[in-house]
Order: sequence, then C-alpha cells, then structure tokens
Amino acid sequence: MAELQPRPLVPFMVAPAGIATFSLMDAAMKDLALSIGAYNAVLWRSTLGALLMSVLFIGTRQKWPPAHLLKIHLWRSIVVSVTAVSFFWSLTELPLAEALGLSFIAPVIALFLAAVMLGENIGREAIWASLAGLGGVVIIMVGRLNGHYTTGHLWGAAAALFSAVVFAYNLILARQQAQVSGPIEIAFFQNLFVAGTLGTVAPWFLVPITANDAPMIGGAAALAIISLLLLSWAYARAEAQILIPVEYTAFVWAAFFGWLFFAEPVTWPVLLGTALIVGGSLIAARAKPQPVNQVEIATV
Repeated sequence: MAELQPRPLVPFMVAPAGIATFSLMDAAMKDLALSIGAYNAVLWRSTLGALLMSVLFIGTRQKWPPAHLLKIHLWRSIVVSVTAVSFFWSLTELPLAEALGLSFIAPVIALFLAAVMLGENIGREAIWASLAGLGGVVIIMVGRLNGHYTTGHLWGAAAALFSAVVFAYNLILARQQAQVSGPIEIAFFQNLFVAGTLGTVAPWFLVPITANDAPMIGGAAALAIISLLLLSWAYARAEAQILIPVEYTAFVWAAFFGWLFFAEPVTWPVLLGTALIVGGSLIAARAKPQPVNQVEIATV
C-alpha cells in the first residue's frame, strides 16, 4: 500500500515554523556576536553543531561520502564561513530586520552568477528582478543616511551586502551540492568544515566561552538543526515554488525578535526597501524552474 502523502497545507504550515526557528537562531547569534564577536559566535556554534549533527549522521546511518564530494563540502564550507561571519558581524551594527532585508538581494545576484558560472540565460525576469532589488537596497540605504547613523552602521550595511554577494555564490554551490548529497550529510559536513576552517586562525582570534555563553551557543546550534529538520520535512512534501514565498516571513520574525530582544524599531524605508527586494527575489524565483530552497542553506 502506497504511503499517504500529507496535503500541501501541512507543509505550508510547517515551513513557517522552520523559518521562525531559523530567525530565532539569528537573534541568538546576534546576542553572541555582541558578546564574544561574530567569529567566535560562528566557530563555537559550528563546533557544537558538528557534534549534534554527528548524532544524526550516525543515527540515520549516512554513508561516508567519497573524496570528490568531501572536496565540494569543504569548498562550500569555506564560502559559508565568509558569508556567516560577515552577516553576523553586520548584526552587531544594524537592526536584525534591516540586515536581513539587505541580505534578501542574494537570490537576485545569484541569477547573474548562474549566467556566468552555469551558462544560464539572463532573461527579462532577471533584469526586472535586479532593478527591483537594487531599488530596494537604495531605499534602505537612503533611509539610513537620512536618519541617525554612525560609521559603524555604514560598515554594517556594507558587510550585509558583501555577505549577500558571497551568499549568492553559495546558492549556486548549494544547487550543485543538493544534487549529490542529502540535507543531513550537508549539514554535518558544513558544520564540521566551517569549524575546521575558522579554527585555522583560532590562535589569533579565539575567545574561550564562559558559562554564561554556553546556553546561548547550545541554543543557537539546536535551533539551526531544528530549522533544518522542519524545512527538510516541508520541502520533501511540497513543491519549492509553493514554499519559496514563505521564506520571506523571516523578515517579520526578524522585526519581531529585534523589537523583543533588542528594542529595535523598524523604519518605513526598511519596510519599503525590503518589499522591493522581496518582489525582485520572487521574480527571480519565477525565472527559475527549480529554485534553490532553504533546506540546503539552513545551517548558515
């Protein structure tokens, strides 16, 4: 007897729970980045995440990948290390919602990277997507420059945009990686190799954690894994095109958690700019028959 598949409504409800969990992890990482620095926050979370994921990796009897797949995992982990540290550093200078809004430009940038790296055509949708995304970034930046800002705010915005560019390249790698590896394998080796990559400069930047930091690091690692499992379950049971728009509920959660934990206001330029960026990203998603979903990037 064939296994009964849940109706799309169920995955459509589970996916936002995964996004909310991921956004709560962002809030935890911001708290850690403010406390011990973005580098140490990512290093310690990835180290603990690797330990937790090893239980899933072994418990689900995953096969050890061949050498050529390990090289893919290693290279993507290096890229993730760069984008994660730069993004979480930007959170020390910007409100959660503003940094996340700027990061939404990544799928639009990925369209052009796909054209360069994968030989894909740049169609009319890509042009409209890029114009909408660029307009959104300009509105957010103009709003920041017209309000109260410091040099740190500008560097934070630059770091968020730099992270988005690197993350766009990460999306291309994720598309290639997801064709040969499952989410548990990806998450395990990503955490392991990110910890190893960042560990190479530990003699100069490592800060030992205290008893006060340990619960937050554990919470961030656990939230990343829970988000991965929820999104993996949802994307296995519903088409990506149905769930892609749900991912943008992350902005709502970022605004809520930023207000709740850090008393961060959300300005109208951030709302309007993010709406344009999200609109461009949705156009980008329509331009792709098989858009990359959040399952493969849930542990960034």
